[in-house]
Amino acid sequence: MTKADIVTKISEKLGIEKGDVQATVETFMEEVKSSLENGDNVYLRGFGSFIIKTRAEKTGRNISKNTTIKIPAHNIPAFKPAKVFVEGVKSNVHVKQ
Repeated sequence: MTKADIVTKISEKLGIEKGDVQATVETFMEEVKSSLENGDNVYLRGFGSFIIKTRAEKTGRNISKNTTIKIPAHNIPAFKPAKVFVEGVKSNVHVKQ
């Protein structure tokens, strides 16, 4: 599902113009991004949390030059789904084989 699909579904369910829904979705994403960039996590009860994870410094390898490189510690954005969300997916989505 893409952002456009989400906008279309919300527009159809609520009877709101797509342009208004598009602006709302864009603003929501901008606010989540801005909060994370400022070091603040975003908690959405029943859905999940957008959090900042810290990756420790580690040693990597440059295979083409056969050398080791030091990868510095850094922060990355991550999403941690709520338990209700995880259970819903577990019970409704079948394992692909």
